[in-house]
Amino acid sequence: QVLLVESGGGLVQAGGSLRVSCAGPGLTFSSYVMGWFRQAPGKEREFVAFINRSGGSTFYADSVKGRFTISRDNAKNTVSLQMDSLKPEDTAVYYCAAGARITNANRRNDYDLWGQGTQVTVSS
Repeated sequence: QVLLVESGGGLVQAGGSLRVSCAGPGLTFSSYVMGWFRQAPGKEREFVAFINRSGGSTFYADSVKGRFTISRDNAKNTVSLQMDSLKPEDTAVYYCAAGARITNANRRNDYDLWGQGTQVTVSS
């Protein structure tokens, strides 16, 4: 049973923008905090952004702060990541994750559910 589904990845030139989204139609979405992680080839999966249940609190990795914006719409059971001023080093598979109880927002093991990922490629 697929609980989280990402969409919106693709190929973009450096300096461009992309928006990736994640839907959780089978979840009580507002019960979960949501995060975005990414994994580049040969590297470990790393934290990108976090948003709390209401959407009133967000947290970003230093590498994306000021360029990426996480948001959520609990009525539509979706969370999105707007990515601006993209750099080649942002190239990765992007994963959304849901956590019922989070102790450390940037620790992947705190999250309970994961999507299948969507590829984002930034060309130089």
